Amino acid sequence: MRDLRKELTVEEEQKAYAKYFHNPIAAPNSQLMEILKQGAMDPAKALMPENINELLKDGYDEVETGYCVLPNGAGYVAVNNKFPGVTLDMINWWFAWHGLEDLRYMLWFRKGHYGISVSDEDRAKILNPATSMVEKFQGRIHYVIEDAGNGPEDIQISFLTPEALGIDRDKLNTGKFAVVGGNGVSEARSGGPKAPAIMLHLFREVPGGVESRSRFWMGYHMIDGKPCKLLPEGIQIPIQAPMGLAFHNVEEYSNLAAILPDLYRETEGKIF
Repeated sequence: MRDLRKELTVEEEQKAYAKYFHNPIAAPNSQLMEILKQGAMDPAKALMPENINELLKDGYDEVETGYCVLPNGAGYVAVNNKFPGVTLDMINWWFAWHGLEDLRYMLWFRKGHYGISVSDEDRAKILNPATSMVEKFQGRIHYVIEDAGNGPEDIQISFLTPEALGIDRDKLNTGKFAVVGGNGVSEARSGGPKAPAIMLHLFREVPGGVESRSRFWMGYHMIDGKPCKLLPEGIQIPIQAPMGLAFHNVEEYSNLAAILPDLYRETEGKIF
């Protein structure tokens, strides 16, 4: 098991983008934090994973930011993060770029991101100029060490194509949306069961930038393009799990929104 890393190596400190690790972390979106502080949302207003294509419609859900435990015991998180000055190309680049080394993951949110790795096979595909930007993360697996609000965990994130997430390709305008999602499996570093989840960040253009309509279904996985509840019957996820994830998501994405435009320009949008 890799140790939790909170400091950079001498080699990492030499990299131009190490400054983003040392910069003050951006204040989390205060509007979203106030919503979450009001407590759990009404589970009846949650979007179920079977209805994922509702997110392709114009407008918004009744609850765009909130968390709860669903009647079937699964956890649910929704967050609408804003990214002023950010483009969809920047988003796709970020998810292709940051998986290649610890520093890139740590500078995203040093309070809770400790390390990341990919397989040698995935690394070769990511670095291959012939691989499209979205294919540099869709179909790839990230192994991360992260505190997503409930203590440090080892998490495996298997990024999926839109089709594998159950998204109707005919309704998906890739000029308007960027799709980042997949199956996650997390395990507390202190021990315990492995916990499945579906993760979806649907980025879409808005005036002045993009927004992320994020959704998490804890206790589920996408299998053959359909959501499957893996949480055993009679088991209920504790409310602390979706609550912690919701607050963490606001914090990490508020910081990413602050650094991404400059970071993208400085790296010239290259994968290296």
